[in-house]
Amino acid sequence: MGHITNAKEEIYQALAERLSKTPEGALINEDLMAILHRLYTESEAIVGSKFPLLPMTLDKIASITGIDEKELKMILDGMSDKGLVLDIPRKDSFYYMLAPMLVGFFEYTFMRAGDHATLKELAELFETYFHRDGVMNEVAGINTKIMRTLIYESLIPVAVETEVLDYEKASIIIKQSGGGAISMCACRHEAAHLGKACDAPVDVCMSLGGAAEWIVRKGLGKPATVDDLLKVLKQTQELGLVHLCDNVLNKPTYICNCCGCCCKVLRGINEQQVFATHPSNFIPSLELESCLGCGFCVDKCQIKAITMTDQGKGLSVPILNNDVCIGCGVCSAACPSGSLTMSRRSVLYVPPRNGREKLRRVAMEKGR
Repeated sequence: MGHITNAKEEIYQALAERLSKTPEGALINEDLMAILHRLYTESEAIVGSKFPLLPMTLDKIASITGIDEKELKMILDGMSDKGLVLDIPRKDSFYYMLAPMLVGFFEYTFMRAGDHATLKELAELFETYFHRDGVMNEVAGINTKIMRTLIYESLIPVAVETEVLDYEKASIIIKQSGGGAISMCACRHEAAHLGKACDAPVDVCMSLGGAAEWIVRKGLGKPATVDDLLKVLKQTQELGLVHLCDNVLNKPTYICNCCGCCCKVLRGINEQQVFATHPSNFIPSLELESCLGCGFCVDKCQIKAITMTDQGKGLSVPILNNDVCIGCGVCSAACPSGSLTMSRRSVLYVPPRNGREKLRRVAMEKGR
């Protein structure tokens, strides 16, 4: 009996080691093992542990795993339905790719409604996992982050508007995508199972272009037109949520609308001082003469980058921590006197051209 147990554990250990080799990574600990045991059947774990690093067709994966194509197809379909594998249509075939932890099977697990008890248990496991030492540092990357921050476009100064490229504007990204899908926010849904969710709306996660087709096909979201997505963008800005998107220059696959209390990325900043999103190319500037000292900017900042400082004579003013600020513009949008304006950073960031280049950079930085 002990031999059987050890053999099973070896399968899941091999799966964990395979997931740790993705550019995004997954730090192996007892919490990860518990998550994998609940998400993967033993046969799925065997396939996952042998998965190639690059997307491949069914016949090539069958050759690598030694599993008959018909049987393997059934296993892969089941894994794909759970968000453990991405099946990507190419011409008359499918290419299969093992989903990473983040952005990957964490989101796909909580983008759907399911058995409450199971999701509650998984929410507790993921919550513990992401707070273990080193986990968010592994996910965040080194210089190349998994996400980047988008400024509220209405705050872009007229003086530099002609210099601002399309990749910096959420509305242009949405229009260029031609439409997409709207899903549940995985982080807010997970928080609901922990009894910690805020009152921000749940159905505001946007997938774009081809990525949205997969989301819809798997029942993780509903189709959305460009106008639908722009309405979500407007709604979330009015609520003071932060726009984070895929850290690529061309054809980002998603835009998240995030709060500092539920979002894994923003909570990573608040609770662990770990940054998994690259700042926008803007940062707030304060015009002290017109500041009312109301503190609205402090209340609205999702990452606690602003504090009120007593200047004496009953006057308090906001002080910005430039090392923390991600340039989202939430504080500036909330300022009733217009004292906080967004300025161009002195050094501009240009993201990787596409997902492949992003993952290549991340892998190189981590020595993989």
